Amino acid sequence: MMNKESVLGFLKKNTMIIVLVIVVAFFSMQTGGAILLPMNVSNLISQNAYVFVLATGMLLCILTGGNIDLSVGSVVCFVGAVGAVLMMNLNVPVWLSIIIMVLIGTAIGAFQGFWIAFVRIPPFIVTLAGMLVFRGLSNVVLNGLTVSIGDKVGFVNLFGGGANCYIPDYIGGQGGLNMTCLIAGILAAVCLVVVQVMGRIKKKNSGYELEAVWTFTLKLVVLAGVLVAFAYRLAQHKGIPSVLIWVIIVVFVYGYITSNTTVGRYFYAVGGNEKATKLSGIDTNRVYFLAYTNMGFLAALAGMITIARLTSAQPTYGQNYEMDAIGSCFIGGASAYGGIGTVPGVIVGAVLMGVINLGMSLMGVDANMQKVVKGVVLLAAVIFDVVSKRGGKMIVKN
Repeated sequence: MMNKESVLGFLKKNTMIIVLVIVVAFFSMQTGGAILLPMNVSNLISQNAYVFVLATGMLLCILTGGNIDLSVGSVVCFVGAVGAVLMMNLNVPVWLSIIIMVLIGTAIGAFQGFWIAFVRIPPFIVTLAGMLVFRGLSNVVLNGLTVSIGDKVGFVNLFGGGANCYIPDYIGGQGGLNMTCLIAGILAAVCLVVVQVMGRIKKKNSGYELEAVWTFTLKLVVLAGVLVAFAYRLAQHKGIPSVLIWVIIVVFVYGYITSNTTVGRYFYAVGGNEKATKLSGIDTNRVYFLAYTNMGFLAALAGMITIARLTSAQPTYGQNYEMDAIGSCFIGGASAYGGIGTVPGVIVGAVLMGVINLGMSLMGVDANMQKVVKGVVLLAAVIFDVVSKRGGKMIVKN
């Protein structure tokens, strides 16, 4: 039964999704529907794939107590630079170059994680130093030059760069539609409904408190509809971008880890109350170490995605990537104090950031004003988080 409290609870819980819908509708009107054109929907995924990957890793750092990693943009650049030089200048096989890039990124994360977790140097200081160090090393590796990797077609196609990096239509298009993409979208929607309904039944049998049936049904219908509409738009262009497969893998794996594993629960526990977590027998140092080591691993993946999309490596790549990742987390509902946040929420935040970027670009908004708008949106999201935790009180009295 619908009542005032349930409506307010629904609005509070799904604030960012509602904001995303409003923002899409606004830009759709302002651009004459251009933002929803199939090509632009596909570009939204390709251009922001690195944000989805980095924001997922950044969430684990933030969960441990509002900590962040300022070095990820520089690590993305450095890993990409090393990979490009290995493949093009030293003729190292692509598969071996990929392994080396993954190992380098993970090693960087472990190195920074050691100082943060075991020596207890503040993450801000360690990662700020990393941002400077690896940006400088990127210039050293590339000698300040651009290294093109366009000839490495296998690498470019694997990580989703270039105009032809789409999953083939195995079924055969009808009326210009990529049927493989459309059917995949429908199957994804069906799976979403089945998983959500089974999860609700399991919670009910376990005696957990459930959200109202009408809110659950409404949310499920909307999400399934968005999935099918999204797939239809992609099917009208070239189908599923291959980089989307990487994003889906990252989202599903880390979504499962954070919500269904003991290790995932540890990140929330440390952010909620580190002292109590330590007293309960959990090695909190190890949790910090895992968060930053994992961040290095995902930065390596983002580095490969970046150089594949741009088919080159440059010393300037990765600038402000850390800000996009951090902003996506906080806009997506992660708490500035740690202990709260979900992978789906982060994806919503990343999509919102991507829509704002794309919409303003289509409107011809000045690049400097775009930064202003993104800054305001980020501040508003954090203010909303902090104020809502105080029961709506804006000012704190001494």
